[in-house]
Amino acid sequence: MAAPAAISSNVHISTHPCLRAKLSQLRSKGVNARETNALVHDIALIVACEALASELETVSSALQTLLPEPVPVHHLGLFREPTSLQPVEYYNNLPYHRPYSSDTASPYPTIAIVLDPIIATGGTSVAAIQTLLEWGVKKVVVIAVLASEEGLKRAAVERGGEGGKVEIWVGGCDRDLDERGMIRPGMGDVGDRLFLTIGK
Repeated sequence: MAAPAAISSNVHISTHPCLRAKLSQLRSKGVNARETNALVHDIALIVACEALASELETVSSALQTLLPEPVPVHHLGLFREPTSLQPVEYYNNLPYHRPYSSDTASPYPTIAIVLDPIIATGGTSVAAIQTLLEWGVKKVVVIAVLASEEGLKRAAVERGGEGGKVEIWVGGCDRDLDERGMIRPGMGDVGDRLFLTIGK
């Protein structure tokens, strides 16, 4: 599949040949849950390498294996409501209070890495970006396996994305969304495929 025209200067779609091959395998309906998990891990690892090489000088388990020392991991749980296609936050463990004085550096991380396996409509990515920037993070890096053009455009401009606050790294980009907000041709519901909840 040909790469789409440039979406935004802060969107990076991988052209790595190994990633392209793994993405093609992941699209197959015959891939079982174990293979799906391994492929998502491998694709995330390649995209993370590309993103970290660009963003850091020197997070899911794939990201933690790349870093020389463990880093704090906070979780934002978001899902897309199936009728309205709007994001719903069901979990947030960002610390509310952090010690801070004018003599110390900012109590908030300089950079946050968001792992969003699929960016379809862009709603959950936008909600995560908004939450992190409002919390005090200076820059958000979003890493995804696959995205739609519409979802990438929406996430790329969130809160001044072109001004250096948001960078998006994806393994691949498909052009279309269907009426249910699913990427076409896409790869189906990757969460259902990972956790064998197909037909729930």
